[in-house]
Amino acid sequence: MQKHNWTREELIVAFNLYCKTPFAKIDTRNSGVKELAHIIGRSVSAVALTLVNFARLDPALRARNVSGMRHGSKAQEKIWNEFAGNWESLAFESERILADYKKTPVEESARIFTDDLNIEGRERESIVKTRVNQNFFRATVLASYNNHCCITGISVPELLVAGHIIPWATDKKNRMNPANGLCLNALHDRAFDKGLLTITPDYTVKLSAPLLEKLKKIKSELFFLPYNGQKIQLPSKFLPLKEFFEYHNSVIFKNE
Repeated sequence: MQKHNWTREELIVAFNLYCKTPFAKIDTRNSGVKELAHIIGRSVSAVALTLVNFARLDPALRARNVSGMRHGSKAQEKIWNEFAGNWESLAFESERILADYKKTPVEESARIFTDDLNIEGRERESIVKTRVNQNFFRATVLASYNNHCCITGISVPELLVAGHIIPWATDKKNRMNPANGLCLNALHDRAFDKGLLTITPDYTVKLSAPLLEKLKKIKSELFFLPYNGQKIQLPSKFLPLKEFFEYHNSVIFKNE
């Protein structure tokens, strides 16, 4: 017998999958959709439809004139707002609930490294939570950018970093917010962190004066100069907020 009303727990793990799945790959053929359908006892089409329904609430998709299904439940909207109001808590809760469905420890379900943790109790739990959340953030940001560096287009996973626009340690409220994330290759992520380049609120790459001065000494420079003044590739989900770039431009960017 087909179940009808979705529980809060089912919607939370569905949103977890929505976050980690590139929008173009949300369909009944997706292996993650099939796996979640099996785990929660729903049809594959029901899971896929729920993920698409979450898309109708995504401002990034609205900005690109892409919409999901027009009809969706108030419960889905409530889950969206819960995550938006507290990404740090809800990200971990979604991973914990998913682990409960799988009947495995959360660290095993999230596939995080714990071999170096020779401690127990609250300290271990705190470290595990941080690593689980960092793994969630990376998966969400990379999926939003379809696993491509937003500056260069590089798509080698081992070279990609889910970086923060406002640093992790600076803004606790938005440290897990995917709209505070960028998918960058390791070199440009380092330059962004050090303020050697920034992205303006209109999504344009801007190199710092000190970096440009150093690049003058290089006869053929291919890593930075071709991208100066170019627009970044925007994500399909969780569009970076312009106020985050304004912070990076004014506080971190070293243009003198």
